[in-house]
Amino acid sequence: MGRADELALIDSLLADQDRSGYGPMGRGLLLRGDPGVGKTALLDIAVARGSAAGWRVLRACGVEFEAGISFATIHQMLYPLRADVDRLPGLQRDVLHRLFELTPEALPDPLTAGTAVLALLDAAAAESPLLLVADDAPWIDPASATVLAFAVRRLAHAPVVLLAAGRTGLEGLLHHVGLPERMVRPLDDQSASELLEVRWPGLAPTVRRRLLAQAAGSPLALQELPATLNDRQRFGAQPLPSVLPLSERLLDIFAPGLDQLPGTTRKALLLAALAADDGLGTIRAAARGFLDPDDLVPAQRAGMVRADAASGQVTFSHPLTRSAVAYLALPGERRAAHQALADALAFDPERQACHLAEASTGPDEAVARALDKAALLARRRGRASTAVATLVRAGELSPHPGDRSRRLVEAAHLATMAGRLDQVTWLLADAGQTPETPDALVFTATAHLLTNNEGDVTAAYRLLTRALDSSEDAGPDSWDRYGILYALLLVSLYTLRPQPWELLRKTMARFEPEQVVSFRLCYDAYVDPTRTSDSIRQGLARAFAALPPAAAPWEVIPLAFAALAMDILSEYRYVVRGMIERERDGGAIAMVVPGLMLLCQDSYVHGQWDEAEELALQGLELATRYGYSFWERQIRAVLSSGAALRGDVDLARSRSKETTTWAAPRGMSATMAYALSARHLAAMGQGDFEEAHTQVAQIDLPTAPSAGIPNRWVVLDLVEAAMRTGRREEARAHVVAAQRAGLHRIGTRMALITAAAAAVAADDDEAAALFEAALALPEVARYPWEQARIQFAYGQWLRRTRDTAHARIQLRAAMETFDRIGARAMVQRARNELRATGVAAAGRSDTAAPELTAQERQIADLAATGLTNKEIGARLFLSPRTVGSHLHRLFPKLGITTRAALRAALEARYPEAHSGGEFQS
Repeated sequence: MGRADELALIDSLLADQDRSGYGPMGRGLLLRGDPGVGKTALLDIAVARGSAAGWRVLRACGVEFEAGISFATIHQMLYPLRADVDRLPGLQRDVLHRLFELTPEALPDPLTAGTAVLALLDAAAAESPLLLVADDAPWIDPASATVLAFAVRRLAHAPVVLLAAGRTGLEGLLHHVGLPERMVRPLDDQSASELLEVRWPGLAPTVRRRLLAQAAGSPLALQELPATLNDRQRFGAQPLPSVLPLSERLLDIFAPGLDQLPGTTRKALLLAALAADDGLGTIRAAARGFLDPDDLVPAQRAGMVRADAASGQVTFSHPLTRSAVAYLALPGERRAAHQALADALAFDPERQACHLAEASTGPDEAVARALDKAALLARRRGRASTAVATLVRAGELSPHPGDRSRRLVEAAHLATMAGRLDQVTWLLADAGQTPETPDALVFTATAHLLTNNEGDVTAAYRLLTRALDSSEDAGPDSWDRYGILYALLLVSLYTLRPQPWELLRKTMARFEPEQVVSFRLCYDAYVDPTRTSDSIRQGLARAFAALPPAAAPWEVIPLAFAALAMDILSEYRYVVRGMIERERDGGAIAMVVPGLMLLCQDSYVHGQWDEAEELALQGLELATRYGYSFWERQIRAVLSSGAALRGDVDLARSRSKETTTWAAPRGMSATMAYALSARHLAAMGQGDFEEAHTQVAQIDLPTAPSAGIPNRWVVLDLVEAAMRTGRREEARAHVVAAQRAGLHRIGTRMALITAAAAAVAADDDEAAALFEAALALPEVARYPWEQARIQFAYGQWLRRTRDTAHARIQLRAAMETFDRIGARAMVQRARNELRATGVAAAGRSDTAAPELTAQERQIADLAATGLTNKEIGARLFLSPRTVGSHLHRLFPKLGITTRAALRAALEARYPEAHSGGEFQS
């Protein structure tokens, strides 16, 4: 896995069996890489592929104890050819017999041996191509390396390939003969993850992440580390030890000769291994002044660490080298080292508490309390994952069952935010039930788990009501109440039911107003945005300005949701980005993912569609990696609309179907609305307005527009679909209802949408003025999708009213904007409309549209009137299957994918043969 480039090199070496393409070195390759990186696996594949392709394989492996035996590797590699020796001339035959006997006093000199081996290989290659494979090249004895180099350099005329492998840091004679080299690097993140999943499927996400981090791309480590754990540890039912156990093979590779180092060096290494990222100053302080600067030199010479005196940093050559040093130390030695580090870190309570915990041999309430404070500090510094582990350790060291239970429940609640969903269940189970157990936090943690993992918002809502009942006695600043508020907010946002919103309102009333500013603003932006829109925008400005530099994620995300609802998130993107950067590495992942999704939606609004999709993919990757199925589905729903905007109909529909299948049984009304939006946008792009109306009418009821999300954003879509399908009165009633509801007061974008809807539904004597008024609204250019749609609709109306000159201006402007933002289907529609005005439109996306044949034109005209394939065939004396084949070929020529779009496409392509337009029913 992850070795496509290396395999391509090997395949190129084996591609020809003739004598063409050979350089002065013949053909060969030396693979270099760290131990365990997979060099031997590549050689194994080369052997298998070479054998399958007809190559004769001669293989040898250097070993340290044979490195001093002359010709040992030649003996191993060429032994299968010993029967061919007697066919050679006498002198060469005698030399080779002496080589195979390995009699020290009779061995030839390297030049004589090289000449004989050259003759043997040349003769063997005449019968079949030869693949010479040499593993562990640094341990090949010098005589064999000399002979191999001598022979291969002179076999440029023959089909002979030498493929060797050797570890970095060790040099042998074969490394200096001029073979092309390829460095075999550790696996990249994706390949490493795939390998771990194939070898060890079903690992808990937190276990996977830790093993991937420890392995650092080593294929051997990825396969062996899980084997050192028990089943409960692998599947997340039991925490992993602070020091991972290592197999013998891993110890041999990552800590070779550790026991041979001086005692002072081993002590210094252990301090460095346990000190994490602390530098030489902390290590010396922990050693109480007895650490000499030269004590680490033997470890540096062994390639285990690098100590930079200038920066004071000690860096291990591999994470597993650090693990091996700690693993091989005796338990008493580890505890003493941790105690020494704790003494040296009195200035840093967080790190000191963690070292004190590792030095403890039993329950200790003083240390547990220190860990409580350390967890709080870690949480505030954006290291929620560290805080979870710290609270778990605090629970383990708690002498009193009630304290232990409380700390484990707090860890479980924080784990729902920190990307450790797989730990929540066993943490709550281990916490048990005591009089001191915070029941409200238990219910809240379980509600977060059900929402994030299963999307079961109904069960989560019931648990949150119980959590509120259990938290009556908690103080107004109790942090579990903020957890309840956030969980309630998510349930409210995505179910769109009034009950959760009402419960959220009542819950906020338990706090002082200044304590719930972000939640109150979000509530108002979604529940009552029209009546108080100005105060909401002003409140958001004040709230964002008042945020501290490192604001808590639960403060930022509700404000971001509110700003998106009011179409002003672009003004505060820097705040959301700052939170994401602080939290995405070990912080509140449950807040990072929606933060990326909200930025993605804002980028879509402002026509930055490439940026939007990049943000969405980042969020999707994190949601998938950490098991946040809830957010994964929300992002997929947004991406389905993105695919529809771009005109990728098949992708939009498949994503939409996938989303609705998941969201419908869970009562996720907002998620369903985004999925339906993808379908109606896809249908609109294809000119299929009947299908568009069917889908958009399920989001917002005709004549009853809602201020909800995303309902308010589809006013123009519903009105346009109604007008294109002859539902003129419905369209006008929807416009009037939207105006009465005051949707235009929400912000500039909603003012633009409602103004455009009014223009589309207007009578001809009013339409022009309304279109002009819509396009004259302030900041209209900030919303290029809506601006271009208004220009397009205006251009269509102008063409229908025979004002082709002005129609061309609007249509060309619309097409250029659609082209710039990537709305491919709308580019084609705009191009068709321009052609109908007599202009051959060009653009970045323009391609020459092929003409329909006479028979295709006949079939298309009849199909556009609503006839079936059978009815068309009867008229034209064709089989229904032939009619279907013609339609299948002509759809791409017209830039459509459905029969419903035929009429509009034909009218645009052949305006002289069609009267009226898309506005006529």
